[in-house]
Amino acid sequence: MRVFITGGAGFIGSHLAERLIARGDGVLVLDDLSTGEMSNLEPLVGHERFDYRVGSVTDEPLVAELVDRCDVTVHLAAAVGVKLIVERPVHTIETNVHGTEVVLHCAAKKQKPVLLASTSEVYGKSSKFPFAEEDDLVMGATVHSRWAYACSKALDEWLGLAYWNEKHVPVTICRFFNTVGPRQTGRYGMVLPNFARQALRGEPITVYGTGEQSRCFGHVQDAVEAVIRLLETEGAAGEVFNVGADEEVSILQLAERVRDHCGSSSKIELVPYEKAYAKGFEDMMRRVPDCAKLERTIGFRPRTGLDQIIADVVADQRARLELPAAG
Repeated sequence: MRVFITGGAGFIGSHLAERLIARGDGVLVLDDLSTGEMSNLEPLVGHERFDYRVGSVTDEPLVAELVDRCDVTVHLAAAVGVKLIVERPVHTIETNVHGTEVVLHCAAKKQKPVLLASTSEVYGKSSKFPFAEEDDLVMGATVHSRWAYACSKALDEWLGLAYWNEKHVPVTICRFFNTVGPRQTGRYGMVLPNFARQALRGEPITVYGTGEQSRCFGHVQDAVEAVIRLLETEGAAGEVFNVGADEEVSILQLAERVRDHCGSSSKIELVPYEKAYAKGFEDMMRRVPDCAKLERTIGFRPRTGLDQIIADVVADQRARLELPAAG
């Protein structure tokens, strides 16, 4: 299999590329390096089954060429991170919607399969737990740019399913839930690497809001396993799948567990949402996936425990800070 990965220099994309190369597949990556980093792909550069281009997913002639050269496309390129989304809503909407439109249009020319990355954010303010793929989506008001990402990814899903239903392009949709692990940076508001870095430096660990909001964190290697299995599952086309773990933890508890793992003396500080982001910022109190459909379809669901996830993220941040390993 030869796989084209948009956003392949990013966090999930680079792990997927490594795994595909290791199992004997060919990989072609496109990334504009706005949030991805070439250092993530450094171990693969020069490999006979790996190639990459620096460019935008909105460049249709380039995307058309790369789609044609591969058997399947994994479309990961997107504007990500709450901080980036709040600060640059125009960039968020244009990148997510137009980029997906370009990928699907190019794939439709030769009926090439596409796996489209979506997000748990599309569930919005839904209060039915756990979230299942057929549940209604509850979006916030358009005056709050915080919901621009969720709406843009929901539109991506509708567009992908429209290409499946109308043009018979094999499109599979993955809704990722708080995927974390090595190589993820806290630059755009990703909570776990931020907590790890702050704890290792002995800085205050900043928790936004009350800290009572809860999330389920899934290991990136589990997400990659799910993606690869879905690529190999013919019946996955035209379907939406939650991809995430179901071990729920409050953000305040997460901060405490990271601090304890690091043996840090950092204080935990609560920061109001208005100060961290913008006035009127809204957040979901819980976000829990139902992964029964994923497990029925591919015989797998993310199960790596939170303690192991924290250990892997802390080790990665320690290496980035060039601190000695814990004794």
